[in-house]
Amino acid sequence: MPRDVGARRYRRCKAAGSVLADDAAAPSRRFSLVSLRGVWRVIGIGLVLSVIWLSLTPRPLEVPIAQGDKLGHVAAYATLMCWFAQLDSRYRVRVAYAIAFVTLGVALEFVQRLLGYRAFEVNDMLASALGVLAGWAVAPPRGPDVLGFLERAL
Repeated sequence: MPRDVGARRYRRCKAAGSVLADDAAAPSRRFSLVSLRGVWRVIGIGLVLSVIWLSLTPRPLEVPIAQGDKLGHVAAYATLMCWFAQLDSRYRVRVAYAIAFVTLGVALEFVQRLLGYRAFEVNDMLASALGVLAGWAVAPPRGPDVLGFLERAL
């Protein structure tokens, strides 16, 4: 591409206030944003795997308060929902995440029933669903956009 065509495209993007103008000027920044989202997604998958492991292990974490396991469910699923909601603000995508996490919570309770060394509880399913709703409620734009902050900072 001739030099003047790139400069014109940069000026057009800059005039429109597009992030592309910054990306055209700094291709390494674009790479770091892509890799930051990838790292965010990988950490999120690790969180999902941690919830699965904690739900199926014979020695679960004990929260030393009354109904502490329910609080653990709310916290875990709120974290998952809020973490993945940072990746995409589109309503349909967030609905898909919410359905997936509620389904995960229900499925894990049925697996616990089959294992024999864990207890099947409907209230755990409800606590997981409540956590998903809480995570959505505190996700951007109502809550802090942590991923967006990191993208701007880097």
